[in-house]
Amino acid sequence: MTLVGIGVLIIGIAFAIISIFVARTLNNLAHVLNGVDETVKKLPEQLDGVMNQTAEVLGQSKDTLADVNEKIRTLSPLFYIIGDVGESSRKLTSSLVDMTSSLKKNTKDGRTVVNEENLRGLYGAIAFSYFLTKRKKAMKDALDHTNQK
Repeated sequence: MTLVGIGVLIIGIAFAIISIFVARTLNNLAHVLNGVDETVKKLPEQLDGVMNQTAEVLGQSKDTLADVNEKIRTLSPLFYIIGDVGESSRKLTSSLVDMTSSLKKNTKDGRTVVNEENLRGLYGAIAFSYFLTKRKKAMKDALDHTNQK
């Protein structure tokens, strides 16, 4: 064999080896593509199932939301009533605070007059005698009540 013949033989063997590797790679690629094909064939069925479940969930969500809205509509008057009661109590409390402030001012003014006129003892004696009179009357009423039984 000549050198050209040996070269052609080597090229032929290299070509055969490369062909074997390319064939194996293409065979593996064919298996992968078969798997993708099976997956793609199953995909519409799976998507139909997902879409059906999604529609069912949306329907249930719609029903739940309608129920919640109905319950809120039912409770709304109660919240308005509670708000009105709160507003009324705030106004009453505000009025009581104003009255208390006024009484406190009047009491301070009265205390100032009592301290300036040195009438503390006189007012104390009058208040004590008033207390004793009320106490005596209460005891007399209690005795009369027990005697009647």
